[in-house]
Amino acid sequence: MVAAGYRVLLEQEISAHTQADVLVLNTCGFIQDAKEESIEAIFAGVEAKKNGSVQRLLVFGCLTQRYAQTLAMEIPEVDGFFGVNDPDALLKALGAAWQPDLKTERILSTPDHYAYLKISEGCDRSCAYCAIPLIRGGHVSTPEETLVREAEFLAAKGVRELILVAQDTTFYGIDLYKKRMLASLMERLAQITGIEWIRLHYAYPASFPEEVLEMMAAHPKICSYLDIPLQHISNKVLTAMRRSIDEAQTRRLVDKIRKLVPDICLRTTMMVGHPGEDKRAFEQLLSFVAEARFERLGAFCYSEEEGTPAAQLYRDTVSSSVKQERYGRLMELQSGISFAYNRSRVGKRERVLIDRIMPGRLVGRTQCESPEVDGEIYTDLPFEMELCKNLIGTFREVAIKEAGAYDLYGMMYL
Repeated sequence: MVAAGYRVLLEQEISAHTQADVLVLNTCGFIQDAKEESIEAIFAGVEAKKNGSVQRLLVFGCLTQRYAQTLAMEIPEVDGFFGVNDPDALLKALGAAWQPDLKTERILSTPDHYAYLKISEGCDRSCAYCAIPLIRGGHVSTPEETLVREAEFLAAKGVRELILVAQDTTFYGIDLYKKRMLASLMERLAQITGIEWIRLHYAYPASFPEEVLEMMAAHPKICSYLDIPLQHISNKVLTAMRRSIDEAQTRRLVDKIRKLVPDICLRTTMMVGHPGEDKRAFEQLLSFVAEARFERLGAFCYSEEEGTPAAQLYRDTVSSSVKQERYGRLMELQSGISFAYNRSRVGKRERVLIDRIMPGRLVGRTQCESPEVDGEIYTDLPFEMELCKNLIGTFREVAIKEAGAYDLYGMMYL
C-alpha cells in the first residue's frame, strides 16, 4: 500500500539509530500525560529529521485531530498533520491509495500470536471528563461479517489470542442491529479455527449485557477476564462524571459478575481528583477497592480537557499534589491486593501463552493477564535458548512457584 522504494517507520519512540525515508507518528490526545508524550515524540522526530536520519515526518492521530492548526504553527518542521479520519490523505502523502479490498488485512505491530481487534469506533456516552467523543465522534460498530473476516485472516497468520477493544465494547451492535450484539460476536469469533483465547477490554458498566457473562462462563475459548472501567464509587463523583450508574448499581454489577463467572479476573480503572471528589469521597473509594478486591486495577489523575462538560461546568479544585497523594494511596492499597491474589495462585498449575524470551527466562501470560497492562509469568528455560525460541506463541502448562506483587514465577511442564 506504500509506494515502492520507501522505508516507512512507524514508532512511538525514536532512537538515535532511527533511519527511514518517512517517519509516521501516531499520537494520543486523551489526557495530559499522553499529550505530553506525543509532543515529545514529535520533537524527537524533528531532531531525527534535522540530523538527516529521517527525510520526512508525518504525524496523525487524536492529538492532531484536536490541535492540527496549532501544531502546524508551532512545529513547522513536520511535513504533514493528519486527523483520525484522514487515512486517504495520509496514504496519498505516502504515495499510496486506499484499497478497500485490503481493509481486513493487517500487518501486526504486536507479536505474531496475539492481536487487538477493534470492534467499533467512537462513543455515544457523555462522561463529563472525556474528550473521546470530541475526537472520535459517535459510536459506529464494524459489521460482524467484517470482523469475522479480519479475525479469520489473523488466525491464518498465526494469531492465537484476540483482544476485543473499542471506546465502549458493550455498546457493540446497537447502531447496526438495534440491539447489543457483543455476546453474538464473541460466540462467532470463538468458532474460528486457530483462535484459542478471546479477551474483552473497555466494557462500560451501565446497562452491562448479562449475556456476555453467560457466554464467558460457558465457552472455554473466552477468557474469564473482564476490563470494566468503573472510575469511582461515590454517588457524588459518579453524578459529576455523568457515568449513568450509581454506587448501588455498581456493587450489584460486581457481585453479579463474580457470581456468574466465579473464576473471573476483574480489571478496572479508577480516577482520582475529579471535581467533586472531597476527602470523604476518596475514602469511600478506598473502602470500596479494599472490599471488592479487584485482581487488576489501574488509576489516573483527573486532568481538565478543554471542550469537555467537566471543563465547562466545574473548577478543577483538587490540587496536583493532592491528586498525586491520592493516586499513591490507592495504588499502594491495590499493590497489596494484587500480591495477595498472586500468592493464592502459588502451587497451582496454569495454562500459559509464551510471549517472549529473555536471557535465562521465558515470559508469558495466563488468561488472567492481558498484554502490556498486567503482570507476566516468568519460567526458567527448559532447554537451550535457541530451541526455546520455538516455544513463543505456544501454550504451556506452568506450575506457579513464587509470587510478586504483579509478576509470577514458575516451572514449565514439558
